[in-house]
Amino acid sequence: MTSTAPGATTRRIFIDKQSPAAYDALVRTSEAVRKVAADAGLDRSLVELIDLRVSQLNGCAYCLHVHTRAALRTGETTQRLGVLAAWRDTDLFTPAERAALALAEATTAAADTAAQETAYAAAREVLTDDQISAAIWVAVTINAFNRVSILSRHPVRPER
Repeated sequence: MTSTAPGATTRRIFIDKQSPAAYDALVRTSEAVRKVAADAGLDRSLVELIDLRVSQLNGCAYCLHVHTRAALRTGETTQRLGVLAAWRDTDLFTPAERAALALAEATTAAADTAAQETAYAAAREVLTDDQISAAIWVAVTINAFNRVSILSRHPVRPER
């Protein structure tokens, strides 16, 4: 399969379809990470918030579409989803959620070591070692999926 985004001149291959074995390995990794997150006590809503925040930072329309729907299915509110990009400026997120979101942002902007240190210090105050590890793994895997979708230009089609 190929895709050409509006305004783009180069057709892209869907690398998930072109190299299914590699994509399947990524899916299996994601499934393992979701289990690690659940076992560590991170609820599915928080996992979806991490997926959404990282996808916002990366500008991945396809993953934003997928994970907004998934977050709503977990019971996440439209209010919290609407302000997620400015989570630091609200009181709508718990200390644990804030710590996980900061870790996710630091994972996504890996070159910013000062942000990593700040995020880690805050996370140490409210998250267990297992939860810190799980939050980082969630961010790592959604970053990988973002790259697959962005470079493939997976389309977001209007809902019916």
